[in-house]
Amino acid sequence: MTDKNSSIQKVAFLGLGTMGYPMAGHLASKGFEVTVYNRTEAKAERWVGDYGGASANTPEAAASGAEIVFCCVGNDDDLRQITIGEKGAFSAMKAGSVFVDHTTASAQVARELYTEAGTAGLGFIDAPVSGGQAGAENGVLTVMCGGDATVFDQVKPVIDSYARSVGLMGPVGAGQLTKMVNQICIAGLVQGLSEAVNFAQKAGLDVDQVLDVIGKGAAQSWQMDNRGKTMARDEFDFGFAVDWMRKDLGLCLDEAGGNGALLPVTALVDQFYAKIQQRGGGRWDTSSLIRLLNS
Repeated sequence: MTDKNSSIQKVAFLGLGTMGYPMAGHLASKGFEVTVYNRTEAKAERWVGDYGGASANTPEAAASGAEIVFCCVGNDDDLRQITIGEKGAFSAMKAGSVFVDHTTASAQVARELYTEAGTAGLGFIDAPVSGGQAGAENGVLTVMCGGDATVFDQVKPVIDSYARSVGLMGPVGAGQLTKMVNQICIAGLVQGLSEAVNFAQKAGLDVDQVLDVIGKGAAQSWQMDNRGKTMARDEFDFGFAVDWMRKDLGLCLDEAGGNGALLPVTALVDQFYAKIQQRGGGRWDTSSLIRLLNS
């Protein structure tokens, strides 16, 4: 059954990557009528096999008749393509429907598409997420939204299908700016954790024991709880990829260039991630920063 607080029935989801695939699955599991689109059609067909619903071969076709169209794609250019490009979703959406963008993109593109959507009589919410693949699969993402309060209230009960926390952070673009704050925090945390684990190893300590103890004090963080021990074991074949983090940090640094914020640690960690990429680690988890200290 659909959420009792929502009258929404028919939705679409564009982009079935690591995050989008399970997010769309949660919508189907909650009883929404879901049509999906993915650039690789075989993946969309596989999703239908797993969850039911329907697939379409263009964003336009997927969006036709949907009350809310969700998307989670790669970057600003991908987002423009599936919304206002040839056979884009906006061309098929009915007046009063809403486009919810879960892509981590720039605040600028969110504002651009908000204007385009408004011209067409559509609502638009920028809604990047945090929580990684596990958060998407378990339906416990944190969703940071920007847009009009009335539109947010309309879509929140549906977003709740795969979220633990959903907040309206301000006008359009505020969701993307909040996600940038999130990534700035993570960059510094992962570098600090890398140095700490490396120090413990060099000091001859039992790293797992150290993390168990200090993880119950002021040093505790999600990164420590979920990545500290795997870092010590040199395991990085999972999680949030370095390539994606560099894209996100690039957005942070670009935005800071315009608003005057100083991001010295973020800029440094971004260059460390560039070195990981040069070693062929673009798809390693972001905790792979420790490899720069171990060699």
